[in-house]
Amino acid sequence: MFTIEHEFDATIITLIDEGSPNLADDVTISAFEDCVTLEQLDPRSDELVTITLSMVQVNDLLAALNLPEGSYRLVRDRSQDSSLS
Repeated sequence: MFTIEHEFDATIITLIDEGSPNLADDVTISAFEDCVTLEQLDPRSDELVTITLSMVQVNDLLAALNLPEGSYRLVRDRSQDSSLS
């Protein structure tokens, strides 16, 4: 299950684990103009952990989701289209 909320400066997506008896804490993804943050509560330390991805890293992640194992580099041309090499 997930929720989507649109705020002034970000789109907030919350992923809610419903998959198994050992449920993970919710993951909150905030998409801003210049970066994306992922937040999740660490149950061992009871602290919120935040990871920040640049937009280049987000684009690399999107490309990686549908590729087989290997090492890749996105080649960006001047028209902002991406191709793999």
